Amino acid sequence: MEIYLVKEGDTVNAVADRFGVSPERLSYDNQINERNLVVGEALIICIPNSTYIVAPGDTLSSIAAANNTTEKNILRHNPYLVFDSYLQAGETIILSCDDDPVFSADINGYAYPYIARDILYETLLYLSSLYIFSYGFTPEGALIPTDDAELISAAKAFYVDPVLVLTALNASGVFSNELSHSLLISEEAQTRIISELIETMSAKGYTGVDVDFEYVLPEDRTRYVRFVERLTAALNEEGFQVTVALPPKVSDDQPGTLYEGVDYEGLGNAANKVLLMTYEWGYTYGPPMAVAPLPNVIRVLDYAVSKIDPSKINMGIPNYGYDWPLPYIRGETKATSIGNAQAVSIAWENGADISYDDSAQSPFFYYTDLDSPVRDAGHVVWFEDVRSFTAKYNLVQQYGFNGIGYWQLMRLFRANWLLVLASFQIK
Repeated sequence: MEIYLVKEGDTVNAVADRFGVSPERLSYDNQINERNLVVGEALIICIPNSTYIVAPGDTLSSIAAANNTTEKNILRHNPYLVFDSYLQAGETIILSCDDDPVFSADINGYAYPYIARDILYETLLYLSSLYIFSYGFTPEGALIPTDDAELISAAKAFYVDPVLVLTALNASGVFSNELSHSLLISEEAQTRIISELIETMSAKGYTGVDVDFEYVLPEDRTRYVRFVERLTAALNEEGFQVTVALPPKVSDDQPGTLYEGVDYEGLGNAANKVLLMTYEWGYTYGPPMAVAPLPNVIRVLDYAVSKIDPSKINMGIPNYGYDWPLPYIRGETKATSIGNAQAVSIAWENGADISYDDSAQSPFFYYTDLDSPVRDAGHVVWFEDVRSFTAKYNLVQQYGFNGIGYWQLMRLFRANWLLVLASFQIK
């Protein structure tokens, strides 16, 4: 696996020829589609070290058996085969591009029930667990379900663990510390929600629950830990695992409504695993900057491992970027969330070159929206690419974490999944 930085004058055919790969496969892997290359774009190049030419009558099963591999591994290297009803004699499929990675990791990600099914099926090839977002609850502890049947079924078909995400979202879809408070102060409500979780998870085939309570009140800090302790004890007894999503703290007494009610050490001990939400420094209403600048991420990781066993930690990865109109005016400017492949298309459509911030370890670019009715409508875009993901995956291995968790899986960035395949043994 190689990463190539596009230069002035490069074409898909020229880059493909340079690395001895087909232009069609290079375009497919990097979601180039109908556009041209963008100067500064980081391409992933899968250079096969083992291929197979399909013979008449071959099936994925027979090819896997003959080549000492698995059907899923073949699909991971050739994800388009998920959507092909049959193999075509004479076509060349990739069996491997790299030596098997040494580092083993859980690969997880969040998805809403309305995720596009083609994106879901391709993404499931590379996941250990699918976090289905989300179940809510009433102040009395009654579960409020989501439309999860199809996602659970798809996860199981791909041998991926479905995980129920439990959130303290109110009727408006906003995280409510009043709602979480009502649960955390009531033994009766906790008993009810634990009972309903066990019943629901058993009936539907979930393997675990991810607890995502945000803006927990400072006075509920200890209560939150005790609830997770109680939840974990009860669910573990039934064979389920418990994960807790943690905001990106850097100290015990970090001020702010997102942080004050969260005890890293207590929750890390109480749950089976934790997810560090190491993203959203660049966000919808904030000033333009990288979504997950590496120095900020590292500060969170250093604090986390001082409180929690690294083998229990999943590092959060943002699968998105933001497009800010300029000039940025605090309290007025609102960024648009975009996909990483979409970001490169925006650069191409507007004639922009992509730059890279070596400190933040993130790509960005400026452009003028030529279709805007506003004259000289400037924009800046920060997003993720295979370079920025590589820097993050190196940290996962450096710290010895359990794995990674994506927020979120709704937009496909195929180059990343091929990078994951080259970087980790997927648990």
